[in-house]
Amino acid sequence: MIYLMLTILVITIGLFVWGKFTPDIVALISMLSLFLTGILDSKETLSGFSNPTVIMIAALFIIGEGIAQTGWTALAGKKFVEWAGKSVPKLLVIITLGAGVLSGFVSNTGTVATLMPLTISSAWSIGTLPSKMLMPVAFGSNTGGLLTLTGTPPNIIASNALMEAGFEGFSFFEFALIGLPLLVVALLYFRYIGYKLLPKNKTNNKPVNIESTLHNWIEAYKVDNGYYRLRVRSISPLLNTKIEAWQFEKDYNVTIIRIRRRHPNLLKKTPRFIEFPDHSTEFLYHDIITIKGETEAINKIMITFRLGLLPLEPITDELKHNLINQEVGMTEVIVNPNSILVGRKYKLNNYFKRYNLQLLAVSRNKKPILEKEITVKAGDAFLIRGTWEHIDDLKQQHENLVIIGSPEGMAKNVESLNSKSFIALGALILMIIFMVFKIVPGSMAALISAGVVLLTGCVPISKAYKGISWTSVVMIAAMIPMGIALQKTGTAQLIANALVDYLGAIHPILLLGGVFLLTTTFSQVINNSATAVLMAPIAILAASSLNLSPEPFMIVVAISASTAFLTPIGTTTNAMVMTAGGYKFMNYLKVGAPLLLMFFIISMILVPMIWPF
Repeated sequence: MIYLMLTILVITIGLFVWGKFTPDIVALISMLSLFLTGILDSKETLSGFSNPTVIMIAALFIIGEGIAQTGWTALAGKKFVEWAGKSVPKLLVIITLGAGVLSGFVSNTGTVATLMPLTISSAWSIGTLPSKMLMPVAFGSNTGGLLTLTGTPPNIIASNALMEAGFEGFSFFEFALIGLPLLVVALLYFRYIGYKLLPKNKTNNKPVNIESTLHNWIEAYKVDNGYYRLRVRSISPLLNTKIEAWQFEKDYNVTIIRIRRRHPNLLKKTPRFIEFPDHSTEFLYHDIITIKGETEAINKIMITFRLGLLPLEPITDELKHNLINQEVGMTEVIVNPNSILVGRKYKLNNYFKRYNLQLLAVSRNKKPILEKEITVKAGDAFLIRGTWEHIDDLKQQHENLVIIGSPEGMAKNVESLNSKSFIALGALILMIIFMVFKIVPGSMAALISAGVVLLTGCVPISKAYKGISWTSVVMIAAMIPMGIALQKTGTAQLIANALVDYLGAIHPILLLGGVFLLTTTFSQVINNSATAVLMAPIAILAASSLNLSPEPFMIVVAISASTAFLTPIGTTTNAMVMTAGGYKFMNYLKVGAPLLLMFFIISMILVPMIWPF
């Protein structure tokens, strides 16, 4: 049975390394193999899908998505870059530190996804190359996951493995005792050594961020022409009337884009903003109306309705602050030659209204079109505004209308905060409190906080599901039976005995080092969660056979599972920066090897001191 188990284990690792199939498929193949060969029964085979670890990790993805969708990660990322100023070394340290701190509370992939465009743009702006900055972001995020229990899945897996073995799990901030020193080491390494080893790769990856995108739109569409904000004064005949009474588009040739209430009232269900005013929308005292139209038309309605003119911010800031937020955005739509719109005459404003979208401007050959009704040609471009969901719906329904960029990605780069931002942050803090004071089990704390994020609308359920890395969740759930099988067949005991015989018999430190090296070897080629699942039972058995505390060994498993510094395939974060930084395989080996050696030495010194044998 042991030989059969070892065969399945080797094949599983081989499939992970091969990369022909996604990690979740490999894990499922492995899980089914254990059942079909009779090693596990059906209950044991499916046990991973009800495991608290898996449920907790899925909930953490939702919480992380809530933090990202409500502007916190974008705001934090922007602040990190602003603090660096024009100093390359300072930017390097702040970016690495920022990635580390963020990944302690937000997923590693979410952290890198947020910081990567900011890092690239900052690198270009201060005169250095993105390849000098992006690998530190990836490695910093991997290291920062060691600051908290929920920072990275291996931490949770290691803690739960301890509890399943009858020991007490790790507290929420306990990992910081080793994670913080390692993060400091990473910062110092990249500041004084790593930066010199990073390549100078010239890539054409200057990012398209919100500011540059808005600037391009202003140039192409002349959005600033005819864009005004007007105030409803006490003497205005609009006061306490509805939009439908005035026929603004028909009689005055203007479009009302947005209304801001001076006196919002939650009890009276008066929101602060009416993002998409319709015929039934009522004008109230001191409303601020965002309106678009030709100057003559605007002057006419100002006189007719006795409206006050408000000063505008610089147009880029005006659009960014007043027309874009976490829920509502703008995008550019290009007409494909195969579109059914080509050759047809439309009142375009009415056409987009059926999709709950506002038409802000039209451009042809990079020149604005002012006519309200046009015959559509291939290549025509429309600037539209709507909820991110409606923009995405348009993208799904019109395959021959090309949506420029990623609405969902742009939404996550909006750094302005709203009430939902603080709810999402409160949910995260609530989870931390629950876990620190052990009010409820970790999985329940994560589920409660994820429920708060969902029920309050911080993240729509559809986006929440998209935010969950189902590949990771399914892979972890399907790999948990492998850990059970390793113990059931005695394979884990066999490997543990080998470690003990060759290393543990000499000194526990050597055994600890062997666990670290074996785990980090696995982590270079297979997912860190899968590595932790494989190594956790082996480490516990090795410690138990020598009557040693399993805590230092599980800490080392968590640390070493997060040290995939030598290859681009060890973690998703490494792969994410590979293309953007123009990195090659040897770049990871060259930069990562010294850092891995430092982590090994520091861990061998500090772990036994903090968690004695």
